[in-house]
Amino acid sequence: MHQLLEELRQKQQKLLLGGGLDKLQKQHEKGKLGVWERILYLIDEGTDYIEIGSFAGDGQYEEHGGCTNGGVVIVLGYIKGRMCVVVANDATVKAGAWFPITCKKNLRAQEIAMENNLPIVYLVDSAGVFLPMQDEIFPDKEHFGRIFRNNAKLSSMGIPQIAAIMGSCVAGGAYLPIMSDYALIVQDTGSVFLAGSYLVKSSIGEVIDNEALGGAKTHCEISGVTDNQYPDDESCLDAIKNIIDKFAGVDRFPYSRTTSIPPEMAPETIYQILPVDRLKPYNMENILKAIVDEGSLEEYKKDYGKTLICALARIDGWAVGIVANQRQIVKASKAGGSTEMQMGGVIYSDSADKAARFIMNCNQQKIPLVFFQDITGFMVGSRSEQGGIIKDGAKMVNAMANSVVPKFTFIIGNSYGAGNYAMCGKAYDPRLIYAWPTAQIAVMSGAAAGKTLLQIHESALKSKNISLVDSDKKELLEKMEKQYNQQLSPYYAASRLWVDGVIDPVETRKIISLGIAAASHQRDLPRYNVGIIQT
Repeated sequence: MHQLLEELRQKQQKLLLGGGLDKLQKQHEKGKLGVWERILYLIDEGTDYIEIGSFAGDGQYEEHGGCTNGGVVIVLGYIKGRMCVVVANDATVKAGAWFPITCKKNLRAQEIAMENNLPIVYLVDSAGVFLPMQDEIFPDKEHFGRIFRNNAKLSSMGIPQIAAIMGSCVAGGAYLPIMSDYALIVQDTGSVFLAGSYLVKSSIGEVIDNEALGGAKTHCEISGVTDNQYPDDESCLDAIKNIIDKFAGVDRFPYSRTTSIPPEMAPETIYQILPVDRLKPYNMENILKAIVDEGSLEEYKKDYGKTLICALARIDGWAVGIVANQRQIVKASKAGGSTEMQMGGVIYSDSADKAARFIMNCNQQKIPLVFFQDITGFMVGSRSEQGGIIKDGAKMVNAMANSVVPKFTFIIGNSYGAGNYAMCGKAYDPRLIYAWPTAQIAVMSGAAAGKTLLQIHESALKSKNISLVDSDKKELLEKMEKQYNQQLSPYYAASRLWVDGVIDPVETRKIISLGIAAASHQRDLPRYNVGIIQT
């Protein structure tokens, strides 16, 4: 576990450097702050914040030199005591150009603002679309144009948007700040135009420099495109704080909160409790005791459906409903005595039925839900099929999918197949979803996938009267498992925004607390309707 955490810390340190120290120094020489310097200046000092979409783009676009952190940093934090979403381009990464993952990450930020009714601040410093990949970012429904559509939707929902043009803002990207409610610009470094000076010259023959074309003086004094101009980054960020300081308060949705109590066990004890070896059992209840407020855990149907823990608890004072997979050795009765068997990571009919009922209760009582995933899937075999596992699994998925209270998901171990869905994977709209360094996300394990793919390959060769010797089988199996295991990595998932990031387990309490605080700004919950559920 400590090796995995050290790998996480090294990767996080690399992210903070963006495109590198040399490029950050060039930012400073232009009188500009780095992306993290801007964010930390803007948010309230000493308050908690969480990053959304860290590791986006990790390992992708290598043929183009990579795109560290997707070229944009997104933070959920407090500005003048008001919870906000901050979206800041990192100009040290390809001049802040938009790659496909950059677009996906920005859309995720807008989604969070919409879901939780949170003001959103854009710190714009971007060269626009990365042209070699324009076909993967420009025309589709979830591409670049969706961002401007969301600008309009956010405005219609009454959600404030503030944009600060602190560097380049080119072409279609120019609509983002100007469709915001406030558009500020920094003198000398900020510029916004549909076409830069080179394109203007080639298109209509006009010779003009970028500052006269779209600088602060032009847009504040002549065009009126931007509201006000500021001499440097700091004064522009101060203006954003002053604007947010005047926003009216929000009527909070009444999620229950009491005084926060530390967990019974120190969060760091998770390192010893959770085995890296996926075949070793552990007691999920001990994990929860290192996360929830001491004395608050109240299990639902404790002695029924034991492969799932369903429990009410408090986390940092907030009332929550917890659904967590249980991987432990239990005693099972059999003829002539009893035997020990591992039941972890599998959902049986009884546990699916229990979870469905518990989720409905939490929606009725307006209690946010937290899912802890360590699941290999639903139980298979004739006994399970005849017992109606598909029906009971569908019941659980139905109850979870239609849930209207905020949902938060943490992948702490396996997240395989339909188990990912039932335990509120990304497709089921958790408000936030994070992975621990021990997470693995795929249809099945690497070993199982390797054997399945080998059988398919052997069958195809057999139809051509070709057979494999044992040494060839072993080599092919190892190759398949290696390729598959690379895709199991939590960083592979985070790179593609299947999760919002990879975190140290001790950060789990903070993320849940801030997530519910953000959700408390939501004006109304829709009516909970689970549709047709067979009982």
